[in-house]
Amino acid sequence: MARAPLERRRNIGIISHIDAGKTTTTERILYYSGLVHRIGEVDEGSATTDWMSQEQERGISITAAAITTTWLDHEITIIDTPGHVDFTIEVERSLRVLDGAVAIFSAVEGVEPQSETVWRQADKFAIPRLVFINKLDRTGADFERTLDMIKERLGARPAVMQWPDGENDRYTGQMDVLTGDFLSWSDEDEGREMRRSPAEGELAEKVASLREALIETAADYDEKIADAFLGGEEIGEADIRAALRSGVIAGEIVPVYCGASLRNRGIQPLLGGVIDFLPSPAEAPPARGHFSGEGEDAAPAERAPEAEAPFSALVFKVQIDGGRRLTFLRVYSGVGKVGGEYLNSGREKSERLARLFRMHSHKRERIEEVGPGDIVAATGMKWAATGDTLCDPAHPIRFEAISAPPPVISSAIEPRSAAGAKKLEETLAKLEAEDPTFHVSRDGDSGQTLISGMGELHLDVLTRRIGEEFGVDVRIGAPRVVYRETLAGEAEAEAVFDRELAGKPQYAKIRIRAAPAPGEGVICGSDVSGAGGAGNIPAELMRAALLALEGSASSGILAGYEMTDTRAEITAVDYDPDRATEAAFAVAAGTAFVEACRKAGGQLLEPMMAVEVSVPEEFVGAAINDLNAREGQVAGMEERPGAAPIQLIRASVPLARMFGYATALRSATQGRATYTMSFSHFQKCEMAGV
Repeated sequence: MARAPLERRRNIGIISHIDAGKTTTTERILYYSGLVHRIGEVDEGSATTDWMSQEQERGISITAAAITTTWLDHEITIIDTPGHVDFTIEVERSLRVLDGAVAIFSAVEGVEPQSETVWRQADKFAIPRLVFINKLDRTGADFERTLDMIKERLGARPAVMQWPDGENDRYTGQMDVLTGDFLSWSDEDEGREMRRSPAEGELAEKVASLREALIETAADYDEKIADAFLGGEEIGEADIRAALRSGVIAGEIVPVYCGASLRNRGIQPLLGGVIDFLPSPAEAPPARGHFSGEGEDAAPAERAPEAEAPFSALVFKVQIDGGRRLTFLRVYSGVGKVGGEYLNSGREKSERLARLFRMHSHKRERIEEVGPGDIVAATGMKWAATGDTLCDPAHPIRFEAISAPPPVISSAIEPRSAAGAKKLEETLAKLEAEDPTFHVSRDGDSGQTLISGMGELHLDVLTRRIGEEFGVDVRIGAPRVVYRETLAGEAEAEAVFDRELAGKPQYAKIRIRAAPAPGEGVICGSDVSGAGGAGNIPAELMRAALLALEGSASSGILAGYEMTDTRAEITAVDYDPDRATEAAFAVAAGTAFVEACRKAGGQLLEPMMAVEVSVPEEFVGAAINDLNAREGQVAGMEERPGAAPIQLIRASVPLARMFGYATALRSATQGRATYTMSFSHFQKCEMAGV
């Protein structure tokens, strides 16, 4: 199949809260674009992008799936991302390599907690977006309220491209604001044909005012439109679209579309919006990084999306498929070919592209080369991990890595038989390489192997994969909270390492200042004075000391939990050029840091969760009482109007008190309440019960 030129390609993600309709919308896109010939349904387990057995069984997306289709002579690569908070890394690493996104909101629930999370993730990477307000046919749908929530909660500036004719069971179609046409669909042909007809009455008047508002927005990005608008002249659709496109690509406005994906309404205009407003890889800014081997303060390097430029690509995902590593790449510049040898600049290793594939969900299409804008998978790479950069060895560059949130829950795991111990170890290593939010460790006291992740569902999914995909029968302990440690105060300490090892003298004397650093993670630095002056201390010695500080912070002084919100600074060094070694500097720095931490005192931190409970009015008291009993802090409430008004309760609750909450909430509200939970922050807590 001939590839579309770069200007006619789009790399987009579908993002939203769980159950807003991401996979259902993606399935309609694939159907109407002709890629699939039957509409798959999430509830039936037949959706194209939900290919894992657990996705089909649970009715949720667990892993981000890439698939490519065409629409109006444009090639669109879509990544359908999970909506559950436990799999937020799939959204993070997908958005890192995409050029645009479609954010889907349910017209019933509006902007939900995970909707805010993924929106902020898109903000982080400056991703231009469209909005699709879905489920207009559902009871309780409210288009205008959802629009207001997008403005207020997300701080977005919507450009309303469509307006629904009715909601709930009165929803019949929608208006195209630019053309003034009424759009409708029929159930008989599964929404294949979109019908246009003239608008009438109050609906036509409403759309005329919306078109005027759209032109005012466009005028902010095109002086000719501004002059024509002030002069009362007619302004063409193409001019309005071009001006709005400038605002979208700048990240300042978001076009808003609407529909009901499950009833096959609103998909074709949304596809048109993707082509009209979201950028091609050629319009994306150059990929920025640093020359390999240089520090973060070095002059930045760039790679423009050009085939003639040196090859560069970012590894954004590693997947274990059939026991073998499948490495996903976003190519930013140059051309990569099957059999080519490229530099993994972060690890200083050579990697070979044994085979290249264009992915269609879990199916593969063999290709021989890749170029700018391509999102592909490769086999044959031995060292690559999420966030690594692959580049031309003659023109090394390192892109910014992909950050993963810290795990908040852990469980002990062991094989049911001694024969499975080695296989379990190998399996856990594969899963850890695949998922940056999954950590494996060993309890120093009990000797147990601990697996840590983002939530109970995350660990449950991985545990089942261990048995079903890798054939290891295991036992799992009860889940427990992953705590963190920080410092209670500030202190300094000094350590000396002066020994002779293997006939060679080794010496270092280092002073460390350790202090709390709220919200900063672990910061290691130096403000060095010392014998001979700071400038005379070789960089490799200071680097060894700083690496030792980072390693020492992996275990706190209270209960051995990983440290966070801590700053460690080397304040003085006694440097003897005849005896100084990297090993001596590392040992002295680590010893001084531990001693400084003991002097400062430790403080335990526990993960706090942002909880939202949707509950009928008559059960509000019971829901709040239960949250209070779990040491939750209720932050506010708001009413969601409808035939049966629902109250939305927002609270912050310690994760340790949320185990078993789903059962308790069902019992207290006769099964009529629902809740969502996402990690918020770490907060000081006492040692009791830990």
